[in-house]
Amino acid sequence: MSICPKNKSSKARRDSRRANWKMGATNLVKCSKCGALVMPHRVCKACGSYNKREIITVED
Repeated sequence: MSICPKNKSSKARRDSRRANWKMGATNLVKCSKCGALVMPHRVCKACGSYNKREIITVED
């Protein structure tokens, strides 16, 4: 059995509830090898390392 609202919710009340559904800023950490800002648990695009190991070779 589903919930049946007794009264209609206005658009303003509905939208004010959804006002806090905004996207947050992405979390960035420093690369342990070169110090560039990267997303956590991803290969660094600047030097190609992950967890202090070189995963991919990056051309200069």
